[in-house]
Amino acid sequence: MEFLSLQNILFMTPILFLALPVHEFAHGWVASKLGDPTAKIAGRLSFNPFRHLDLVGVLMMYTVGFGWAKPVPVNFSNLKNRRSGIILVALAGPLSNILLAFTSMLISGVIAKLIDLGIIVIGSERLLRYLYYVSLFFFFLVIVNINLAIFNMLPVPPLDGSRLISAFVPEEAYYRFARYEQYIGLIFLAIVILVPNDFISGFIRSVAEPVFRSMILTVQAILGINADNDFWLLIQYFAMQLFGHL
Repeated sequence: MEFLSLQNILFMTPILFLALPVHEFAHGWVASKLGDPTAKIAGRLSFNPFRHLDLVGVLMMYTVGFGWAKPVPVNFSNLKNRRSGIILVALAGPLSNILLAFTSMLISGVIAKLIDLGIIVIGSERLLRYLYYVSLFFFFLVIVNINLAIFNMLPVPPLDGSRLISAFVPEEAYYRFARYEQYIGLIFLAIVILVPNDFISGFIRSVAEPVFRSMILTVQAILGINADNDFWLLIQYFAMQLFGHL
């Protein structure tokens, strides 16, 4: 599936304006609850997307479907329990995106169920076209949030996965690693931008597919959606276009 097209840009823009602020707000909110007010003082405890957007990270989202926002500042020395605090703050962003993805899948499932119950009747080609675009929007909303969560869990600075390393290695060893974080991050960024990203994209797709499948099966089971529901089949069709199968 080609992310960089006019149609997909129109869909992706409001999604990024939702997914990226939620991700960064979650980091800052959890850090604040654990004793660090740095994000709040910096004005980053906000859902305003313009406080969080990173130009390169957003362009990556448009072109390949994964990317990043401007990291929320966190002073880990302020956390009440530094080791567990780092884990909770690091996980907050990706988990918020997984929750947003599942909520989006659930809302799309409700639409499908309303069609099953005859409350929404597909009685014209015009309505069918509307439902096509609505299903495409919800597909993007789900998959972008899943991709964002997976990508940010990679153990490479400045992504969230690198923060987890500090919670599982001796502090002295992590501080030695931290001295090179900036250089590692720049090298990784150069690789992502300049080198064909088939490996990273392939890895993210391989993880995203079972996550997406489990969400769609869970919602289908919870709401009792008919397997031949046109709206539900459209969402699965878009997934097949991306993953090659589902």
